Amino acid sequence: MCGIVGYVGSGDGVDVVMDGLRRLEYRGYDSAGVAVIANGALDCVKSPGKLKALDDKLANHPLNAPLAIGHTRWATHGVPNETNAHPHVDSIGGIAIVHNGIIENYQALRAQLTADGVSFQSETDTETVVHLIRHHYDGDLFSAVKRSLQYIKGAYALAVVCTDHPDLLVAARKGSPLIVGLGDGEAYVASDVPAIMKYTRDVMYLEDGHVVALRADGYDVQDIDGSPQQLDVHTVEMDEAAAEKDGYAHFMLKEIHQQADVLRQTLAGRVEQGSDRVHLDEMALTEDDIRSCPKIIIIACGTAWHAALVGKRLIEDFARVPVEVDFASEFRYREPIIPPGTIIIPVTQSGETADTLEALRLGRANGARVVAVVNVLGSTIARESDGVVYTHAGPEIGVASTKAYTSQLMALSLFAIWLAETRDAIAHDRAKELIAHLRAVPDMIQSCLDREEAVKEFALNYKYLAPHSSFFIGRGYNLPSAFEGALKLKEISYIHAEGYGAGEMKHGPIALVTDESPTIAIAVNSPTYEKVVSNIQEIRARDGAVLTIATDGNESIREHSDHVIYVPECYEPFSPIVVAVPMQFFSYHIACARGCDVDQPRNLAKSVTVE
Repeated sequence: MCGIVGYVGSGDGVDVVMDGLRRLEYRGYDSAGVAVIANGALDCVKSPGKLKALDDKLANHPLNAPLAIGHTRWATHGVPNETNAHPHVDSIGGIAIVHNGIIENYQALRAQLTADGVSFQSETDTETVVHLIRHHYDGDLFSAVKRSLQYIKGAYALAVVCTDHPDLLVAARKGSPLIVGLGDGEAYVASDVPAIMKYTRDVMYLEDGHVVALRADGYDVQDIDGSPQQLDVHTVEMDEAAAEKDGYAHFMLKEIHQQADVLRQTLAGRVEQGSDRVHLDEMALTEDDIRSCPKIIIIACGTAWHAALVGKRLIEDFARVPVEVDFASEFRYREPIIPPGTIIIPVTQSGETADTLEALRLGRANGARVVAVVNVLGSTIARESDGVVYTHAGPEIGVASTKAYTSQLMALSLFAIWLAETRDAIAHDRAKELIAHLRAVPDMIQSCLDREEAVKEFALNYKYLAPHSSFFIGRGYNLPSAFEGALKLKEISYIHAEGYGAGEMKHGPIALVTDESPTIAIAVNSPTYEKVVSNIQEIRARDGAVLTIATDGNESIREHSDHVIYVPECYEPFSPIVVAVPMQFFSYHIACARGCDVDQPRNLAKSVTVE
């Protein structure tokens, strides 16, 4: 969740670190801090609040040093304040540490260190680690970190500096992402590539259990037992400008508007006009693996879970393979039944989501093969999978997922067709038809993007700006769309909203319908359209206002709705991709009108790297 940046070299480390933290602020933003080693002394500046507060503080307390570490925090232990902010410093002021993750046994370690006379200043689990490193320090920081990590249970990405070693940055990773960047006479660590791509494109991805000693002129990677480790250097191909707003008011708005192009990129090289084949190159599964698969389990969290629910329908309808969808956070704790030959599909934007990663590993330990749907190239989940369907969405900075979600839907659609073809579950003519429908979706998305003002007009209606509660309803392929629409509204506008199957409203939730509880109904053309209209009528009969998302040309729906938002005609299995856009605009404009922080909603972080 938190953002880490570190630098060692001959330049201004604070400038590099602060620039990197700005690019990672979406990962954690309730406090921030930097620590430097200069002239044999450690100096640390921290501040609660967003990074701007730390910028202001540094203006009055400037730091300049060739060795620096920095951190943006998303609180897990202790309230956001200056004391709990990172970096944390040992009791004699010689060692500083920044940390992402959770130390599960920190209370036992804290009790032991307290008994040894250590005085703790914060409520955090992280402070335990810096005192543990001091306890094991005998003049060799690299060794002290490795020894300390042998006593730690949990997840961590760490960066550590010490006054005795003004040219050394030590970093370690287990369960939380951390990369190393290599420059000309300088080196970097960061939680994610965008933090350092201004300075270098040559990176190494630390694996779990790796500890690295970084100097300006070289590095040494070992495991915690001291065994040497070899890592490949990768050249990152990423457009730095993709992480800027390009004139949009928010990253979220920019990312909504990118979706037509993103979906074309997801399709690129995989389907051609008139083709009856889907090409997925990043697969290390044999045809026998695919044909003999008795079951598929899709694991995901949050918005990705909604994409997974659509993926279940796609795979079962096209390939006729039974699919189970589970929250990654629940999967590993329920002793799941994983028959031989099962394929597990983790769906994740970052490829670092802690719950999803651990669920993947449990599946592999039980003999499953893994095909990941992931955005970030080189991420841990991508590296630990047998096959990958990259979504190619580019950097998504806004915390509320938009283009990552629709590209996941597109990737799952591609996979479902590919799986059906490989298993001979569909004929070539049918595959050709599905591919044609899928290739038409980006243009439909562009049509939805061109209708933003119409959605904004509805969103600014008072009944949607300040409701007691809101409902999103859908059926069939768009039942998950109702869940996703409700989540978006909750995430960025702080309005309570719930998604339901339209047919389920009368089984309880309709008791909450009043004239202060608007409903957003997804009633696009589908086999269950008439059923949805009946469900809308049930709500309106109880004074509930209804905003309906309907298919172009459907004028009759107006008599059953207070307002209608139209989307292009779309083949129903792929319609959740199209429906997502007006729901995103709807939530976005409501949140803006309410004065909410759209890109960084309270209490949330972009990359959830803790369980």
